[in-house]
Amino acid sequence: MSGKGAEYWTKRISEQEMPALSSTVKTLEKLAKDDVSSLAILGRSVMHDNALTSRILKVANSAIYNKGISHVTTVSRAAVVLGFDTIRNICITAKLLSSLLENKGLSEPVYHRLLTLMARAFQAAMLAKMMLKDHDEELQEEVFIAALLYHLGESAFWSMGGETTEQLDARLNQVDEKDANNVVREVLGTSFTQLSMGIAKNWGLGEVLVKSLSNPNERTPEIRSIYLANKISELMASDSKDIAELNHRIKQAADMLDLEVDEFKGRMIQCSHATRKLADTYGAKVLVAFLPDTHQLTLAAEPEAEPIKVREFNVDLQLKKLRELTDCAINKANFNEVITITLSGLLDGIGMDRCAVMLLSPNRKRLQPRVVLGENGDKMKNEFIVELNHDKNVFAESVDLKKPLFIDNPSSEKWRLYTDEELRRHTSVMGFMLAPILVDNKVIGLLYADRHSSERKLAEVDFERFTHFAQLTNLCLSVSVH
Repeated sequence: MSGKGAEYWTKRISEQEMPALSSTVKTLEKLAKDDVSSLAILGRSVMHDNALTSRILKVANSAIYNKGISHVTTVSRAAVVLGFDTIRNICITAKLLSSLLENKGLSEPVYHRLLTLMARAFQAAMLAKMMLKDHDEELQEEVFIAALLYHLGESAFWSMGGETTEQLDARLNQVDEKDANNVVREVLGTSFTQLSMGIAKNWGLGEVLVKSLSNPNERTPEIRSIYLANKISELMASDSKDIAELNHRIKQAADMLDLEVDEFKGRMIQCSHATRKLADTYGAKVLVAFLPDTHQLTLAAEPEAEPIKVREFNVDLQLKKLRELTDCAINKANFNEVITITLSGLLDGIGMDRCAVMLLSPNRKRLQPRVVLGENGDKMKNEFIVELNHDKNVFAESVDLKKPLFIDNPSSEKWRLYTDEELRRHTSVMGFMLAPILVDNKVIGLLYADRHSSERKLAEVDFERFTHFAQLTNLCLSVSVH
């Protein structure tokens, strides 16, 4: 039965091993996106399968897809509410997972290999979709399903079970990863990629998947994201961890999105949490234990990590900036001059990693950085927006009480209740300092400082110096308006 070639295996998988999946996918892919009757056909194509229908509705009503819309109770209604592309892909994903995972005749090693591969594909699909979150939903859904099915040929082969799968599994366990393709060709007469391509064409699985398999190096965002998401997922799941290669691929993905590597890694970790939840929602909890581990992401950056600039306390520079602020008070300097000197003093005089002037919005319900100095300043300026219209927020407290605050340990009992999840994401876990900016005794914003990138703790003496700068800044601003 060996060496039969792509055509043989495509036909066998489509007609003998997985006819129900093949039939469902072909039906869904043929439906016209703008044809109302397609919704009824969509409903009918899964209606006879109660387990599949309930899975689809569970996913459609999950937090990932249902953004505050009322609960949907039919597949047709879900398609109207979420869009045809989205619900079609949920159908395909649900059917794929149930078809592949419910084959009871697999040996333990082959089943383990299948679970590892499917978990990897599921994570890659979520990563690829995350990488295109600024594109329209239709493209995101196309990319999700293409990344999920990128290794469909291999998944379908292992899910068949039987003698050939066990023979190939045994042989692959004896060779290095670089020799694996040759062994697969020898046994099957084709590669897994060719088999995926054969199935994709036979089932009418869309040009994005076919193009990603036939021309993986194409530079369009969708093909690039499918390729990189699968590469990253594969490297994270690999037993022989190649940290340098993983880091290289993550850097490519971050560059594609015009993000810092650490920011992209943060998104990857969030994406991994979402993947776990979604696998569970699809009734594929068995995959969760096989999902690629994100722990090595912290290791991955080390070989190429940029050295972090550590600014130490500089007494001469601090005194120089304080003298300049005194001159500002005498000469009634303008707001921008005062703020520039203050932030420079905090950054290089006291030795902060970053500091900012955050100004209140006209309705006084929001704080946003107006001027930021230090590490990742642009990121902080663009993303760090603080809403003040709720309780238990240290920023609101500093504004309301008109007093500086030293949040020495944000996770301690003293401060834990005051720092919500969004603020934790942007502030330093090692602590931060706030001080109101006052003009005529009215708060117009806050000074902010931390040692976020070097992860050094702040001391009481740092807070005293910070407060001194804040007091002198307020004096300058008050005299400048009179």
